Amino acid sequence: MTDAKPGVAVLAEQDWHQRRTAHDARVRVWSEPQQRRASRGEKHPVYDFLFSYYAFRPAWLRRWHPGPDVALAGETAREFLRWPEYHEVALSDGNTAVAVDPAALPVHRREFVRWLRGLLGAMQIRPAHFGCFGLHEWAMVYRQTPDQVRHNAYPLRYGPEALARIVEGTPITCTHFDAFRFFTAPARPLNRFQPTRADAALLEQRGCLHANMDLYKWAFKLAPFTPSELIADCFELAHDIREVDMRASPYDLAALGFAPIAVETVEGRADYEQRQRAFAVRGEPLRARLVALCERLLAP
Repeated sequence: MTDAKPGVAVLAEQDWHQRRTAHDARVRVWSEPQQRRASRGEKHPVYDFLFSYYAFRPAWLRRWHPGPDVALAGETAREFLRWPEYHEVALSDGNTAVAVDPAALPVHRREFVRWLRGLLGAMQIRPAHFGCFGLHEWAMVYRQTPDQVRHNAYPLRYGPEALARIVEGTPITCTHFDAFRFFTAPARPLNRFQPTRADAALLEQRGCLHANMDLYKWAFKLAPFTPSELIADCFELAHDIREVDMRASPYDLAALGFAPIAVETVEGRADYEQRQRAFAVRGEPLRARLVALCERLLAP
């Protein structure tokens, strides 16, 4: 057991129970529908992505962790000791509490945190770009046959040739590797950039919808050191972005209640850019909180 460090906030048992209950209620709004669909074997072209591509189980999303520099008082706090990242700390009043221990971060994870700090920091100072208009989803179905289309349970809003003319007639400027890698082979040369995994830190920019969705990925990859409220905030942003991402796609999802954002038109592109800029604004404080968390985990 070690002494609690100066500046550590001690939460009374009732207080942290309330925070944990509030977090659970908040994320159940997203996790329970997903679990019900999974139990029925149903697929959802919009929301499945948040739990499959972002491979953080609904049950893990519901778990609450306080984050660094917070100690949990009370006997029930000992349940957190089942995670190796937690330890007991001695309080100045002679009692004990339980807290996550940044020193428990393994060396290989420390290297990841250092890399992530560099990536997020570079994105904070790099200019944002808003001219992609969501055409990555169009490039993912370009020159594909109907049976090759990923969400082929839902129709496309255009036939193959009309869709191809839209893709070929609109500049594609995708900077996000994890979107670009799903482009069809004929679509890749049409992109202004040819991103790779290795140059992500050079191209990732905060105007990109997928880069802002990925704030959720970075948040949960730092669990259990990440305050769960931050994970939930990042998930909420990713959830809202995903809806717009698929509304701007070539799929017709009106049957699911998603009206299209017609990025193939001047009006639709203006609508998309306005939403993209709003998401970039929402992402800024989340990115700053993740940078601060990285710095805390890397501190001596």
